[in-house]
Amino acid sequence: MKPRPYGEPPVPESGRYRDVVFADIPGFRPLLLDLTVPRPGVPVVVWIHGGAWLHGSHRATADSPPWLHDLPARVLDAGFAFASVQYRLSGETAFPGQLHDVKAAVRWLRAFGPDLGLDVERIAVWGESAGGHLAALVALTAAVPESEGTHGVTGVGSGVRAAVDFYGPTDLARMQAQSPPGSALDHDASDSPESLLLGHPVRADPARADAASPLAYATGNAPPMLIVHGERDRLVPFDQSRVLGEALRARGAPVEFLPVPDADHVFAGVDPTPVIDHAIDFLGRVL
Repeated sequence: MKPRPYGEPPVPESGRYRDVVFADIPGFRPLLLDLTVPRPGVPVVVWIHGGAWLHGSHRATADSPPWLHDLPARVLDAGFAFASVQYRLSGETAFPGQLHDVKAAVRWLRAFGPDLGLDVERIAVWGESAGGHLAALVALTAAVPESEGTHGVTGVGSGVRAAVDFYGPTDLARMQAQSPPGSALDHDASDSPESLLLGHPVRADPARADAASPLAYATGNAPPMLIVHGERDRLVPFDQSRVLGEALRARGAPVEFLPVPDADHVFAGVDPTPVIDHAIDFLGRVL
């Protein structure tokens, strides 16, 4: 379908909507989402792609692992609507632009969801790697006004009912210290994904790195969260997820932390099917 202004709902096409403009930011490209609604009145799962905040697409590509190609169908078969959203990459804008974009997508879905057959009181975010980082931030910053941004639909909330974080960074200032021997990335380098996200080396401003870290917003008021991480991840240290899970649990938040033995980044080296099953089961319980 042709993109439409973010202030209008899309024209229905049998529950499938493609290239919907949810925010049109002056000086940047329009931001798009795809949405499939299997039947009226369903919860919606918002997918946030990875790619080190540097690249990636809201649609699976030839370079994506097979389980990402299968994920939309798995979510739809479980009875949820599936939305996949764009956000500006670090070459386009520094943080918090990426968070503002994803929250604008959530607000668009909340505003127009009733017209599209969505139960907007049951929105979940799910992301992997950089997308997991953004999913955790969306879940943990509903009460942080400066995390919202001003573009797209305003006047509605960006809070979500649940979040799934697959191996997302949670504590940017401490990623290098947590990296295992043989790690594939120097997180303190000026051209690391974290430094490019912030617009300067991570070590140059630890306070700003903390402000971009989900760990800084851990609260007992968090919605239910599932955090999953491969124990042999060489890109995002395993301890990034462990410390967030521990911080949320210490504050009384409803969090599940699932380590995946022998798994590298994107669950390389293991069959990810049980992990996806667990995540969908989690969403079924909390939504």
